[in-house]
Amino acid sequence: MESVVISANARPVTGKKGTKATRREGLVPCVIYGGKKVIHLSGRALDFRDLIYTPAFKLAEITVDGTTYKCILKDITFHPVTDEIMHMDFLELVDGKPLKVMIPIRFEGVAPGVKTGGRLNQKVRRVKIKTTPDNLVPELLVDISELKLNESVRVRDIQVTDKMEVMTSMSIPVATIETPRALRSAAASEDAAEEGAETAEAGAEAAAE
Repeated sequence: MESVVISANARPVTGKKGTKATRREGLVPCVIYGGKKVIHLSGRALDFRDLIYTPAFKLAEITVDGTTYKCILKDITFHPVTDEIMHMDFLELVDGKPLKVMIPIRFEGVAPGVKTGGRLNQKVRRVKIKTTPDNLVPELLVDISELKLNESVRVRDIQVTDKMEVMTSMSIPVATIETPRALRSAAASEDAAEEGAETAEAGAEAAAE
C-alpha cells in the first residue's frame, strides 16, 4: 500500500475558537480517532494534496510531536464557495481491528463488446469493504474479458479475498457495455433492409403463382 507521509503539529486549543485560530494561521484543523486516544492536529493543505486530489486509495502516515500514526482519510470538509479545505477526519489503523473503507475498482481484460463497437460505461467506481488493516489493498479487480454488448458486471463479480466482506449490494451493476446510437441505427437499418428484401421476395413468389 502506498502511503503519504505528513508532518503535522499538535493543536492544544480545540473547539470553535481554536479551530478559527488554526485557519487564520493558514493551517487545516484535523483530528485522528479510532485508536487509544483522540489526537487534534493541524497541517498545511499542501502537505495533504497527494492524499486528497487522487482517485487512488492511499494510507496516511501522520507524525505529530514525534509519534507517527498510520491512518486513512475518513472525511473532509471543503468551503462551499472557495473549495478551501476546512477540516479533515482521519481513522487510525489498529492491528486486527476491522474497518470499513471505500476501495476503487480497476477492470481487467478487454471486453468483446468493446471490440465490436460497444462503449464501456462504468457505473460504480468504489465499493465499501470491511476488513482489517493488514488486508487492505489499493484497488479491487473485476474481469470484463467476457463482457458482450448489453451485458453487465455486478458487485458480486469483483475479486475479493476471504478476509474481506463486501458491504455494497451485490446486485448493483459496476459496468455495462452499451450499444452506441450509431451502431443501433445501423443495426435497425440493416434489419429494415432485410425485412424489405424478404417482403419483396415473398411478393414476387406470390405473383409468380
